[in-house]
Amino acid sequence: MIVDAATGDIGSDIDCDICIVGGGTAGLVLAREFIGQPMRICLLESGGLAPEPATQDLTLGENIGQPYFPLNTARPRVLGGSGTRWDIPIGPDRLGVRTRPLDAIDFEKRDWVPYSGWPFGKEHLEPFYRRAQGVCRVEPPTYDVEDWKDAEQRPALPLTDPDVQTVIYKFSHNKTFTEVYPNEVRSAANVTVCLHSNVLEIETNGAGDCVSRLRVGTLGGKQFSVRAKTYVLAAGGIEVPRMLLLSNRVQKTGLGNENDLVGRFFQEHPHFWSGVFVPNKPDFFQSTALYNAIQTVNGVAIVGKLALTESALRREKLLNQNVQFALTEIVDPAKFPLVSALGVTALKKLVSRRGGADDGDSVARQLTTVLKDMDEIAASAWRKVSSRLFGEPRVKAAYFANMMEQIPDPDSRVTLGSERDAFGQNRVQLNWRIGAQDMRSAIRTQEIIGGAMEKAGLGRFYQQLREPAPPPNTEGGYHHMGTTRMHLDPKQGVVDPNCRIHGIGNLFIAGPSVFPTGGYANPVLTIVALTLRLADHLKDHLRSKS
Repeated sequence: MIVDAATGDIGSDIDCDICIVGGGTAGLVLAREFIGQPMRICLLESGGLAPEPATQDLTLGENIGQPYFPLNTARPRVLGGSGTRWDIPIGPDRLGVRTRPLDAIDFEKRDWVPYSGWPFGKEHLEPFYRRAQGVCRVEPPTYDVEDWKDAEQRPALPLTDPDVQTVIYKFSHNKTFTEVYPNEVRSAANVTVCLHSNVLEIETNGAGDCVSRLRVGTLGGKQFSVRAKTYVLAAGGIEVPRMLLLSNRVQKTGLGNENDLVGRFFQEHPHFWSGVFVPNKPDFFQSTALYNAIQTVNGVAIVGKLALTESALRREKLLNQNVQFALTEIVDPAKFPLVSALGVTALKKLVSRRGGADDGDSVARQLTTVLKDMDEIAASAWRKVSSRLFGEPRVKAAYFANMMEQIPDPDSRVTLGSERDAFGQNRVQLNWRIGAQDMRSAIRTQEIIGGAMEKAGLGRFYQQLREPAPPPNTEGGYHHMGTTRMHLDPKQGVVDPNCRIHGIGNLFIAGPSVFPTGGYANPVLTIVALTLRLADHLKDHLRSKS
C-alpha cells in the first residue's frame, strides 16, 4: 500500500513491526525481503514518486573541505533514491550502475591503512554477495575475467607483469530499483510506503537505549508519529548521521554518539583523469574492446579495468585502486611534453587577480605552486608558441580514469552547520578530506600499471601525478561511506557487526555509512549484500521475540 502524507489522511500514529527510513537502494531491498512475511512494514520516504525542488532543497548543505558536488545534487530524495541517478548507458534505452564485490583484502586490518578492518572477512559475506547479484540481476555470479573475455572480440591485455590484473565490472539496470522494486514494495499487503514523510526526530526512552517512536512531518505542516518494534535508518551516508546528531534530546551529543564517532570517517571514491598511455600502434585500441567501452555478454553489460594484485598491494603497502581507459586524441607527447595543470592554473589566477580569500585560495599558496611548477609553465609556453608555428601532431591515446580507495580519516566528516532547513533543523556541513598518503598510493599505482603496459611492449605511459595532492579534476562518485562505521568496539564504531547502533536495542542502519573501509568497487553490490544479511538477522530477531 502507498499513502501520501502530504495529501492523504494518514492519522496521528502508525504502528508497525519494522519502520524503514529511506526508500532508496537499501530501504527497498530491505522492505522487499519482508513481502509476504507475518510482519507489518512501514517505509518512510522523504520525497514522492518524482523529484521535487522543495523536497530536494532539504539536502542543501555546505562543503568546507575538498571541493565536492553541491549537496542538494548528491542525495536524491525520491522513491528509488540514488537509483534515479544511475545514468551510465549500458545499451539501447538502458541506463545502469557498476557492480562489483569488494576484494578480500578490503575487509582485512592492514597495518599500512589506519582504522582498517571489518568485523568479518569476505568469506562471511560471500553467500550474501551471491544473493545480491540475483537482486541486482547481474548473474551469472562470476567476476573472473576468464569467463567474460573472448580471444577474438574481447581479448584481455597481454600483460606479463604479475602485479597487474584485469578486473570485471557488471552493470545493473536502473529500472530494477526505480520501477520494478518500488512497484513490488508498494503493492505488498503488509508494507505501507509513506511518501513526503520526513523524520524530524528519533525519540528514545529516558535511558536512551531504546527508540520509542519517530516524529515525522511534511513540508505542508502535518506531523505524525511512527511506533515500531524495530527501526532501520536507510537514508544514506550523509542524512543518517544528520538524523542521529539532530536527535539529541536525551543524548546531548546525538544518538549513538557517546564516543564522538557519528559523522566521522566520511569516505568517497576519488575519481580523476591523470596519466596518459600512448600505444605503439595506431590501431591498438581496436583490440581493447573489453576496456574501451561497455560490452553486453550473455545479456549482462560488463567492462574491464586494470588493478593491482593482492600481492602487489601487500608488498608496496598501497591502497586499492583501479583504472579504466578514457580514449582520446592528444598532442603527441613525444614532440610536445605533457603539461601539469596545477602551475598554469595558479599563474592564471594570479594574473587575473582571483587569488585572494574570496575564492578560498591564498596568494601565497598559488605563488608556491607556480614556483614548484616553473618547468611545466615553461613547457606550456613553449608548446603554445611551437604549435602556432608548426602545428600540433595528434595521436590516439588513453587517459587513466582512476577510482581509488581512501584511508579512513576521522577528520573527514559530516557535522551539523548553522544554516536551517524548511523544518528549522540544522543543515549539514561536509568536510571531505583526501590525504597525502591517498595520493602517494595513487601515484605509485599508476607507475606500476603504466610500467606493466610498457614492459609488455604495448606503448609508453606518461605519468602526470607528481605531487601528493588531488589533481584539479578530482571529484567523487556519490559514494557516501563510513560515517556510522561498523566495529565490535563501541569506542571505534557506531554500529555492531549486525548493524545495530551500539547501546540502542532496536535501532539499525542499512547502507554504505556502515562500511569501515570502501575498497575501490562501487558500493551498490555490498550495500545490497549487507542489507540481505540484515534482513535475515531481523527476521530471526523478531521471530524470537514473538
